[in-house]
Amino acid sequence: MAERKLALSLFIIRVTVAAFYSIWAIEKFIKPETTVAIWKSFYMVENLPLEASYAIGALQAAAVLCFLLGLFKFWSYGFLTAIHVVGTVLTYERLFDPYSGGNHLFWAAVPTAGALIALFILRREDTLFTLSR
Repeated sequence: MAERKLALSLFIIRVTVAAFYSIWAIEKFIKPETTVAIWKSFYMVENLPLEASYAIGALQAAAVLCFLLGLFKFWSYGFLTAIHVVGTVLTYERLFDPYSGGNHLFWAAVPTAGALIALFILRREDTLFTLSR
């Protein structure tokens, strides 16, 4: 019973995180200027070409698909965890000042980071509806 509950819980985390990241991947294709602005603001990349948004979106979409299907778990789970944690850490100023403007919305990244870290740690137990063993 506990194993079934764990498998279902990990599946729910995987699907909801994949949905969360799908929104970000799709945005890179339909609003590439947003990606350019984000990279300028948070990653200090001044002149990211608009076309780079499509390449970043394609890489992210491929990682999300592998993640959703439970493929290459070390790499797909690890990649999404790493980029999410790095992105969250880079917003530390907004996290430390949650009540200015819309900064409190950045706190949604914190439990997402926790869920990704937990899923990475438990990736071998995440077996429900995966294409890997």
